[in-house]
Amino acid sequence: MLGMNWMDPNWLLDQFGNALFWISLGIVFVECGLLFPFLPGDTLLFGLGLFIAAEKVDLIPGNTIAELVFALVALTAAGFLGNVSGYEIGRWIGPPLYERDGRVLKQKHFDKTSEFFDRHGSKALVIGRFVPFVRTFITVVAGVTEMHRGKFFTWSLVGAMAWVLSITMLGYFLGSAFPSLGENLDKAIIAILAFSLIPVAYEWWKHSRHEAASEAETD
Repeated sequence: MLGMNWMDPNWLLDQFGNALFWISLGIVFVECGLLFPFLPGDTLLFGLGLFIAAEKVDLIPGNTIAELVFALVALTAAGFLGNVSGYEIGRWIGPPLYERDGRVLKQKHFDKTSEFFDRHGSKALVIGRFVPFVRTFITVVAGVTEMHRGKFFTWSLVGAMAWVLSITMLGYFLGSAFPSLGENLDKAIIAILAFSLIPVAYEWWKHSRHEAASEAETD
């Protein structure tokens, strides 16, 4: 169950058929907040977009657009609710959660996520969606630091929408344009990874420019 096949949307589709969609909701929920980062969130979103375009997943018979809209709403809700769960776990347990250094809950992941959160502020809840591990731990960090709930809910919803819509729609449109793409999903996954790095690269570039400008003003 925890081998590479578990990370392959085509294998999952062969095993579970239409039930893959409902399983995906659970995976997205868990990855976004229940401290288990080793799940194929990005590839599942992309794969579901491909499968809906190719009519390999049949949620609403005869209506692909309604099927796509339903999937986008449900996956966004799963991502948002996962974030809320992670936030409440962090808020409830507090700083002692950082002190645990087990096989999954490694302190280095919390440290890196905390640095990411400090650097980007509230926007980290949007940018972090596109970064594995950060996506899982950022909500807990927000809870431990007692980020204002209203602000957290707002930015988490924006992040969930941006993540689900961009990657799922990318899969849908590429699947519509290139029907054979589903047979070469391993190559498509490379494209997903490159696509998911765009927001991070942009923020890094903007942050570097800001730091350079500040140093120039100081000199």
